Amino acid sequence: MNIILLGAPGSGKGTQSELLCEKKGFIQLSTGDLFRNNIANNTALGMEAQTFMNQGLYVPDEITNKMVEAYLEQTHDNLIFDGYPRTVDQSVELDKMLSNLGQTIDKVIYFEIDNSVLMERLTGRLICQICKRSYHKVNRKPLKEGVCDFDGGDLITRPDDQEDKIKTRLEVYNTQTAPLIDFYQAKLTKVDATNKSVEQLYELLVEALNQ
Repeated sequence: MNIILLGAPGSGKGTQSELLCEKKGFIQLSTGDLFRNNIANNTALGMEAQTFMNQGLYVPDEITNKMVEAYLEQTHDNLIFDGYPRTVDQSVELDKMLSNLGQTIDKVIYFEIDNSVLMERLTGRLICQICKRSYHKVNRKPLKEGVCDFDGGDLITRPDDQEDKIKTRLEVYNTQTAPLIDFYQAKLTKVDATNKSVEQLYELLVEALNQ
């Protein structure tokens, strides 16, 4: 089963992807990870992506699609697509990529959440430099301040989690990504993610996936 988690930045997609991977054996395909890997390896695509990411902007489709296509050539089943596709054009390209491999998107889950909650979450978010797990300064603190519970990595605030850049990301999301709700209507299930704990949201997600 291949699934897509849809929702604005900070709606909980990344954390829920981690849980599904740990408990249900899914594999997370995160474009954020693809970008970071390409940037770390100083690839041409990575350098182009970094320019946009540092401004709080989405990376253009052409760059992102090439990274995703290379990944799918190696792994293309039991995937969670997190942060991709972001646009209808990307969705069309993803369908083509998967079809060429005899695969498809089976289910799409949309996390509904208020914008005020998103801003609070993102401005307080901390990310492990090593494993990229998410924490929060108030709602999901690590056992030891500034240190990841899993690998001891330093916890940092992402450059694009500054308030001005968050506003830009939300504006871009509402313009470009929200139309995917209509695109995937036949496969889509909505889940209320506002004021839900990580555990509560996971239960709703598993129910929606019939797992």
